Parts: sequence; C-alpha cells; structure tokens
Amino acid sequence: MNDFCCDERDKEILLKFKEGVTDPSGLLSSWKQEQDCCQWKGVRCHNITARVIHLTLECDYYDVAEALVHDDYYLQKCLTGDINLSLLDMEYLQSLDLSFNDFTTISSDSTVNSSILNYIDLSNNEYLSLKSLEWLSRIPSLEYIDLSNINLRMETNWLHWMTVLPSLVELSLDSCKLEDISPSLDYANFSTSLQYIELHNNYFHSELPKWIFNLSSHVLEIDLSSNYFMGQLPNMLPNLHSLTSLKLYGNYLNGSIPDWIGQLQYLTTFAISHNYFSGFFPTNLGNLSSLDTLMAHGNLFTGVVSERNFAKLKNLKILSLESPYITFDFDPLWIPPFQLDELYIAPLHPTLPQWLYTQTSLIDLQIGNSRISFEADDNNNNFWRFASTIQHLELRNTTIEGDLSEAFLNSSIILLTSNNFKGGLPRLSSNVVFFQLYNSSLSGSISHLLCHSKKSNNKLQYLDLSHNNLSGGLTDCWMNWKSLRYVNLGGNNLSGNIPPSMALLSNLTSLHLHENNLSGDISSSSLQYCRSLSILNVRKNSFSGNIPKWMPQSIRIVQLRSNKFIGNIPSQICQMPLLIVLDVAYNRISGHIPKCLNNITSFVDMHYSTSWIFYTFYGRTGFFIYRDDLILLVKGQQSDYYSNLKLMRMVDLSSNNLTGTMSPQLFSLSQLHFLNLSHNRLTGTIPKEIGNMTQLESLDLSKNELTGEIPESMSSLSFLSNLNLSFNNLRGQIPSGTQLQSFSELSYIGNADLCGPPLPKNCSNHGDDTKASGENDDDDGDESDFLSCLYMGLGVGFASGFWGVCGAIFFSRKCRHAYFRFLYDLRDRFYVLLLTNLNSFR
Repeated sequence: MNDFCCDERDKEILLKFKEGVTDPSGLLSSWKQEQDCCQWKGVRCHNITARVIHLTLECDYYDVAEALVHDDYYLQKCLTGDINLSLLDMEYLQSLDLSFNDFTTISSDSTVNSSILNYIDLSNNEYLSLKSLEWLSRIPSLEYIDLSNINLRMETNWLHWMTVLPSLVELSLDSCKLEDISPSLDYANFSTSLQYIELHNNYFHSELPKWIFNLSSHVLEIDLSSNYFMGQLPNMLPNLHSLTSLKLYGNYLNGSIPDWIGQLQYLTTFAISHNYFSGFFPTNLGNLSSLDTLMAHGNLFTGVVSERNFAKLKNLKILSLESPYITFDFDPLWIPPFQLDELYIAPLHPTLPQWLYTQTSLIDLQIGNSRISFEADDNNNNFWRFASTIQHLELRNTTIEGDLSEAFLNSSIILLTSNNFKGGLPRLSSNVVFFQLYNSSLSGSISHLLCHSKKSNNKLQYLDLSHNNLSGGLTDCWMNWKSLRYVNLGGNNLSGNIPPSMALLSNLTSLHLHENNLSGDISSSSLQYCRSLSILNVRKNSFSGNIPKWMPQSIRIVQLRSNKFIGNIPSQICQMPLLIVLDVAYNRISGHIPKCLNNITSFVDMHYSTSWIFYTFYGRTGFFIYRDDLILLVKGQQSDYYSNLKLMRMVDLSSNNLTGTMSPQLFSLSQLHFLNLSHNRLTGTIPKEIGNMTQLESLDLSKNELTGEIPESMSSLSFLSNLNLSFNNLRGQIPSGTQLQSFSELSYIGNADLCGPPLPKNCSNHGDDTKASGENDDDDGDESDFLSCLYMGLGVGFASGFWGVCGAIFFSRKCRHAYFRFLYDLRDRFYVLLLTNLNSFR
C-alpha cells in the first residue's frame, strides 16, 4: 500500500459526481470526505503518485437473465441520476466504466480535454439518451468506446465524431437506435488503428454502406447484424484482408454469396443467417481452414450441399445451415475433418447423414423440417442412443419413424415441438431438466413417463406435454418429480381427479391443465399445498365445487373459465396483491361481486407485478429463458399472450349467475384493461366512478338487468376500443363525446329507452335539451304515470256510465218512455227557440 493520500482535487471531483447520483444499493457508501479516496470502492490510484487512474462503477448486482425479464431491474439496485463529465477533469484518469447502471443524463461544466483517457464504457444505461457526442472529440487519446444500449437517435452526426478520434481501436454502438449510416459515403476517415466496429441492432434502413468495405486492412471484426440492410454484397474483393469476423445476420440482404468471401483466409466467424441470400451455397467456403463458426440458416439457398462445401474446415465448431430449397447429399463414408459443438441442419430427407454419428463432441443438436426414415443397420434406437449423449436436443416439424416410447432420453434440455411421432411418451433419465414435447401426435398414458423412475433425485423442472392425444388419469407418481416448477398438460384427453401426490410439488409455479376432461373439487384437492403457484390454468374442464380459497398470495393468474364451479367468489381473492388475470367466466357462480377487488394492488398500481413470468435454464453453451404464455378471450377474440402477458390486467366474470349491484369500488381499478361482466343478473346503475378506469380498453356489461343512464364520466375513457352495453334496461341519452359515439349501435341495442347517436332514435321527445332530459327525468316519469292513470280512469268511467244508461233504456219500458218524452220535449224547445231568433232578425 502506498503512503500517499489521494489528490484533493480528484477527491473533490468524485464527491461532486456523487452529489448527482442516486445510490439505492449503497455502492458509494465508502465515498466519505474523511476517508482516502484511493480506498473508495471502484477507485484505483497510481501506486506512486496516488492520482486516480481508473474509475469502475459497473453495477455489481447485474445478472443477464434477470435483467432480460425485469424492466425495473436496474432501477431497483444500480446507480441512477446524472453523469457529470467533470470526472474527465481528473487529469490522470485512464479508464472510466459506468456500465450496467441506470443513469439518465449527462452534464458538463468543464471543457473536457483529456490527453490520457483511453477507455470509456457507458454501455447498458438503457434510459440514458444523448443528443450529441461532440464531447468525445475532445478526448483524442480514446482507443475504446462502448455506448451500447444508449439512446443515440437524436445524434445524426455520430459517424463524424467517431472518425475524428485518431487513436480509436474499438467502437461498440450496439442497440443505440441509430438511423443514419451514410450509405453513399465512399470513405469514412477512421483511424488506421481501428480493428473492431460493432453496430448490431440499430435502425439502419439502407443498402450496406460503401465505406464499410473500404476500411483499413487492419480491421478484424465487423458486426452489422439485426438491422434493416438490403441489397447485395459487393462483387469486388474489399480491402479487408485481415478480417476475422463478419456478422450480417438478421437483415434483408439478397443475391448470391460473392467468391471473395472464400478468400478471407483469417475468417473465423461468418454469420449470415435470417436474410434472403440465394443461389448455390458456395463451395469455396470449404477452403476457410480458420473458420470455426458458420451460421447460414434462414436463407433461400438452392442446389446440393455435400462434403465438398466443408472439405477443409478442420476448426469448425458451430454449423447452422437451413433452406427449404437445399438438398443434402453426403457420402455415407465421409468423415468430417471437424468435431462440432453445435449443429443446426434442415431439411433432412430421407435419412440422417452418417457423419453425424462421428460428432462425439456435439453439445447442441437441432434438426427441423425433416422426414427421416432409418436403414436396417441404422434403426430408431441408434438415433435416440446417440441423442442421449447430447446436452441440448431440439427437433421441430420433423417426422421420425419408430415408437418413441422405446426411447430413453438423457439430454438436460430437450425440445420436441410440432413433430409427427408415433406411439407413447419416452422415458426420461434423472439428468433431464427441461422437457418440451409439444404438439407431436403422441398417445397413451403419462404414467409411462412419470412412473418408471423411483428415484428422488430427478432434476426435471419444466414439463410440457401439451397438445398431444394423451389419455387416462394424471397418475399418482408426482412424488418422484419434486423439482418441477412448470407443468403443462393442456390440450389432451386426460380425465379423472387431481392426484394426492401433487401435494408434494412445493416448487410448482405454473400449472396448466386446460382443455382436458378433468373433474373433481379443486377447493379440497392436493393443490392447496402448492404454495408457490403463480399461474393456475384449468379452463375448459369439468371441475366442480367452490372456487378455491387456498390460493397463495403469490398467485398472478387464475383461469377457471368453462368449468362447473358453484358458490360465491371468495373474498380471499382480494388478498392476492400480484393478481393480473382473474378469469372465472362460463361457470355457475352466484352471489355478489366482492367489493374488495380494489385491494388487489396490481389493479390499481401500474408499477406493481410487472415482471415476466419466466424460467431460466443454463447449459454448457449458455442460458436460455422461457417466458410463460396464456390464451385469453379478449374483445370477443381468443389470443395467445406471450411477450405482453406481464402487461395484462383483466377481470372476466361473464356468463355466471351473479346478482346485486356493481359497487363504486369495482370501478376504482385504474390499471384494469379488460372488464367483462356480461351474461349475469346484475342490477342497479353504472356508477359514475367508471371514469376512474383510465386504462380500460374493453368493457362488456351486456345482457344484465342494469338500469339508469350511462354516466357522463364514461366519455373520458380515451383507451376504450370495445364496448358492449346491449340488452339491459338503460335509458336516457348516450353521453356526447367522440369516444362513445364511435361505437356501432350494436353496443347499445336492447335498451328501449336509450337514445342519441349512434342509435337512430333521437332524444327530442325527452325534453328540449340534454340537461332538461337528465335533471327532470324523475318528474317527467311521475307526470307520465299520473296521466296514464287519469286516462285509464276516464275510460273506465265513460264505459260504465254509457252502458248503465243504455241498459236502463233497453230493459225498462218506463225508462224508455220517459227517455223518448224527454227527447221530444227537447226537440220542441229547440224548435221554438230557433223561430224566436229568426223573427228577431226581420
């Protein structure tokens, strides 16, 4: 340890930086005035001068898998606030690393003119937006710049500021939302020392820039992948003789692969997958003896691919080649010069290439869109025996002959999706962690898979057997699979009750049993002991009894629709703060809607329960993440929610026997997107509090017994795109406003006393104006009732009097004579009066 304290000016600059920073995890807790700044976390000083030379404050809490699925991951743990560029006034500072934090702004009250700083890494501050990079031009000593995952969309002159750095060696601007790459520029005056340029995942919509192929011959790696580049590669050999890596995957490039690619003798990585390249797959690529990664799947290559295409690729480790128009034709005796780690190949027909069995180092095997039959000496068992030596096995849209139930699978990660297999389920070894056998035409019982193993050390965490033709019960062998976190048996023909051994699945997070013939009372089943459940999906079965009261507070999705549940909605539902989907439609539920639904925090707080429902699995080739998905009926359409499931906020209580009124508390769910209470027997009015549901996109209250007027506050629901109030007893004028008038009259039909656009019935007979119609509605109703009674009384009185008089005349001679005497006397009197009046005019 040196005997010198850090420079006071350096300490002052560091403390000034700290003032503009929010530090939720206490990363800078050691940064105190009374302590030597050379002892502060992230600070490194020179051994002799004690001047600060390195500042490294990369977020210690960063985890790649977690950050990919939690939007607020950085906010929870890492530095936020302002990056004060006065840090660069530390005149001996050589490197600055503030990556993987959550800084939002950059400010500067200094001239920033460093002559020593050579390394800047501000990457993965995803909320940081920079309008200008001009300040970088005042650091001519910079050799390494990484600004990846920073918003640079407003910086249209980025290319210029990079070219004025005379010492630049490595430039990383991945995922920066850049749009302009100056494609017509012939030359970009980069430093001749430039070796690495990474522009992955930006918004470049153009042909490949000319200047890229005119860079210095010292350039080693170019990454233009995951953009929107179009057009073709140049035909002439560019000045890139030393190139070791060229990544162009994920664009819209077309045409053939030029011959000069086969002349890049130092090339180790050539990645062009997911483009529109066509023509024959070049044979001269087989001369690139340094190549270790060749990724060309997802293109439109044609013709035959044989061993000639790979003749000298002795260092090849990763190969992916797939095109619907390719035919693979390998010599069955060919032994490749390489030993692959990863292979993705498609389509294969009619047999597997024999050289595949020579790849004893293979870790990852993926075969797709193939139809494979086996020779007599290469039967089904040989393939599955070979596959059991591979850690990651994936077969998609493939037909393989033979009974899969004879196979014994040992890979830790197995994905067998949308295949055409025969027979029943295979057996699994205790090494399998992830097993997905989705939509693959298998039949029989699940007991063959679950009950063969009596071991207690099975590692299986993810089991997906959905959308097959499996039948029989759920079996009672779950005690052997206690590591399970995800189980999906949906879309089969399974029957019977929930078995007792499911109580031992203490780690179970997601359970999908939808679209089967299962029955029984879930409320008293063994599932009540699964206290880690986040998703319970049993839609479209025959489950009965009450809605379970035992559901844990961790539950996020409850989907019980289309069963035979009875009873009330339990108040325990309101004690589930993370709940985002409550779907109990099409049951026999009765009683009132709980008034406490506003206690569900995720329905009222937009920042609550927003993380992905996901599963992370690690292997020798890295990790992969599986997010949960769910089919929901929204706006009358059935949709699969996957990437946006975490954003869903939904309550569907439709098609039950619910009664009573809708409480104002129900309409305080300000974050709810979809509310469906249709086909019940709800009464009362629509509370004016409905205007608080500012995020509501769909509202269905149809076919109830609602009365009163539509609240004016509904016209303020600006996100509302689906509305159905039909077949109730609503009355009055539909509130004016573009939102409610934009719906068709089908949204309001079946309410005889509703009027106003979009209904053809106008509101003129409801008063002179809307206000009179609304305010005097009760008085108008009383007056109408009074007049109806009056007219009815007059009618009855007239009829009674009329028939009383006529009856007396017709049936009583005395009355009849008196009546006619009266008429004659009246005639005489009228005649005398008339003559008297006429004589007076003479």
